[in-house]
Amino acid sequence: MSEGLYERARFRTAGDRGLLVEYGDAIDPVINRKVRAMAIALGKEPPEGVLEVIPTYRSLLILYDPLLTTSSRLEKDLLALEERLPEIQIPPPEMVEIPVCYGGEYGPDLESVAQSHGLSSEEVIRIHSEPTYQVYMIGFTPGFPFLGRLPEVLHTPRHKTPRTRVPAGSVGIANDQTGIYPIESPGGWQLIGRTPLKIFDPQRPNPFLLKAGDLVKFKPITPDEYRRLAEGDGD
Repeated sequence: MSEGLYERARFRTAGDRGLLVEYGDAIDPVINRKVRAMAIALGKEPPEGVLEVIPTYRSLLILYDPLLTTSSRLEKDLLALEERLPEIQIPPPEMVEIPVCYGGEYGPDLESVAQSHGLSSEEVIRIHSEPTYQVYMIGFTPGFPFLGRLPEVLHTPRHKTPRTRVPAGSVGIANDQTGIYPIESPGGWQLIGRTPLKIFDPQRPNPFLLKAGDLVKFKPITPDEYRRLAEGDGD
């Protein structure tokens, strides 16, 4: 059994029209698979009254119409669905390569992250770009991918005081996670690079470049390569 995985789902009330379903207490691919399987099952066979399903790392928030169902009835419906989760076919993940220009104006925290771990900037770039990361969830801002797990040697806390402006495409580190800011926004993650790709573009038929379950591989690029890709709109 995966570490942190609950033997059975735990239910928590979330206001007068929300039910939180928890499958574990860790960032873990097995736990996240159960979350995604239940989200798919609810999409195919939504119990009466279910309005929206919001998957996260280890849980789902289910919003429902209290005039059509209750939290206790919904719990029974979900337990019945859970028995069929092993049969749910999760679509194979898509591999997405993300070009990143590390350091300099694109990654203002790269040097401080390196120094805090006794590494060179080049070592941080190599260690960060070597793994294949899983998109565990999308949240915070439209299309923001939470990626894991970051190699332990790079675990770095957020800034105590967030920046008021983080450029779109910035690649950051926060504790054992890495992620990409899809739009300009405030943020407290350690910024080590930036991608010219548009992670979120409302003009595209599918505005989101990434979705939960996808796999991400970062590819280091030079500033010149960044500018060429950016001039091509990063599509």
